[in-house]
Amino acid sequence: MKILLDAMGGDNAPDATIKGAVAAINEIEAELVLIGKKDIIEAKSEEFFGKTLEEISDRITIHNAEEEIEMEDIPTQAIKNKKDSSMVVGFNMLKLGEGDVFISAGNSGALLTGATLLVGRIKGVDRPALAGILPAYHGKLVLMDCGANTNCKPINLLQFAQMSSIYIHNTLGIENPKIGLLNIGTEETKGNDLVKNSYQLLKKYSSELNINFAGNIEGREAFLGEIDAIVADGFTGNVFLKSVEGLGKFVKKSLKESMMHNILSKIASIPSLPSIKRFAKSVDYKEYGGALFLGVQKPVVKAHGSSDEKLFKFTIKQAEQFVNNKAVDKLTEIYESNENKEKMQEIKEFITKIENKE
Repeated sequence: MKILLDAMGGDNAPDATIKGAVAAINEIEAELVLIGKKDIIEAKSEEFFGKTLEEISDRITIHNAEEEIEMEDIPTQAIKNKKDSSMVVGFNMLKLGEGDVFISAGNSGALLTGATLLVGRIKGVDRPALAGILPAYHGKLVLMDCGANTNCKPINLLQFAQMSSIYIHNTLGIENPKIGLLNIGTEETKGNDLVKNSYQLLKKYSSELNINFAGNIEGREAFLGEIDAIVADGFTGNVFLKSVEGLGKFVKKSLKESMMHNILSKIASIPSLPSIKRFAKSVDYKEYGGALFLGVQKPVVKAHGSSDEKLFKFTIKQAEQFVNNKAVDKLTEIYESNENKEKMQEIKEFITKIENKE
């Protein structure tokens, strides 16, 4: 297996990508290919470790790419014009079978555009979406979409629920995972038109699509361990994701400040340190890696834009797991089956009838 890593993507690249790759290499079995400016990557490796990456491990190699896609670049133009960028080169290598999964922390819009245009959508998927993993009580919570599609239709949220269910079953090994619809209330009549119409679609077709639909879920209920995924449009999902990450940082910072308040609090906290460390680890989003871009033909992972060495390490390990569990293969198999194609056509005809009545 080969993991392709965009060495130039992200706020802390290439330092964090290089260090993360070295930190991960002895904890994975796959080969790692860092894509980017070879002279810079080699110089950084010498600076950090006193040796080249190839000297550190024969499973780390560099593939040269002279251009970079910057965060301020317009996605479509960047993908079209920067052919020798680390991101475009990575996508083309993935498409040609020169790698099994591609990771980037770079420009989100360009990553999603490139994955869709260069790698290609799975037939039957209207809109690919980002499936992020968050901590939950005694488990994990999948959030989809967490930023790919800011404007959605009910059919998109229905497919997000279906893809989430397939992904969780094949990657996390959960039978019949519970899928909730993120809303401002649990009642069927709550929410905007998108959420209310999506609810009706999920209610009508969830059993036929093998979705264990748990109904509307409020944000405060999401982490109780009673559901396995929540679906939302990318705008709502991204706001939810960033809020959760911010709250986690606030809790950890406040807890540390309270423990260090004075000599008595420092002494009193000593017996609790192991428990506190376990708690801090459980709410640290860096422990959960990146988000898999579900709905494209090969595995693409969006790492957090501000990823540091630690987060890249976990994302690389996570990417290996994605490939080994064949989540994309299973998704493709189901979506390209005649049964699913016929059902999606039926659903779209039903939506058209409703829209015409309105």
